[in-house]
Amino acid sequence: MKDFFGEKAIKLSIDGGFTCPNRDGTVGNKGCIFCSERGSGDFNSEGCKTISEQIHEQKQIMSKKWKSSTYIAYFQSYTNTYDTVENLRKKFYDALNCEGIKGIAIATRPDCISEEVLELLDELNKNTFLWVELGLQTINNNTAKLIRRGYSLDVFDKAMNMLKDKNIRTVIHLIMGLPGEDREQMLKSISYVSALKPWGVKIHMLHILQNTDLAWYYRNTHFNVMSQEEYVNIICDSLELLGEDIVIHRLTGDGKKSDLIEPRWTLNKLKVLSDIDKELKERNSRQGKYAPL
Repeated sequence: MKDFFGEKAIKLSIDGGFTCPNRDGTVGNKGCIFCSERGSGDFNSEGCKTISEQIHEQKQIMSKKWKSSTYIAYFQSYTNTYDTVENLRKKFYDALNCEGIKGIAIATRPDCISEEVLELLDELNKNTFLWVELGLQTINNNTAKLIRRGYSLDVFDKAMNMLKDKNIRTVIHLIMGLPGEDREQMLKSISYVSALKPWGVKIHMLHILQNTDLAWYYRNTHFNVMSQEEYVNIICDSLELLGEDIVIHRLTGDGKKSDLIEPRWTLNKLKVLSDIDKELKERNSRQGKYAPL
């Protein structure tokens, strides 16, 4: 972003007031097993506020951390292409018309990219700096069923191809530490994603949050939760397999402190990132070291 815009670009998390087919009964009623009540937008402004009000509020919050006049409007909560094209166009352009907004990031599900939505995304891509984020989490079918993802790998592949054909930047989400997955299974997902050559990747540890079905499942099964050391190692293994041209958007994340059950060590993001850097140096390694050409 700094290379492209000439200064740091600050993402402003927005709740567009959308829902999700995995919540409204179209695909399911309860959402993914790990998803919070805010649809993974726990740090956003309230969706009842207008887009411009949320952007103004987020600017004030983020200005305490960084100084920049370049912003990316990040539609994060729930499924941000799950609406009529007319409503989507209005909300996206409401954001782009706000002062300082130089681009837009749209988080969605691969089963919510129709031909009509793709046309709108293509239009946006020609007019601004756009990227689309797709939640894959894992390529393991059994895990996908367990977490109630609600779509097959074929659906994901189709969406990826649609976006690639339009030269739309795509960021893929992956979760480490899903119940029952071992190192080999996690790295299979990494290798699969690397072979797709997306623009970017987001990786983070599974968060067990209060008031989610995952919390109930954890209390009743006591599935293994990775230690920080295990996580750092699997992340370094993953980076070695990811192509060096793939932009790493995230290597860790933190759930809302008051809601986070496990793993509590994820709250110290700087320590996790520092340990990843340290491990890579000790290995004399880097991103893409073992990635196929």
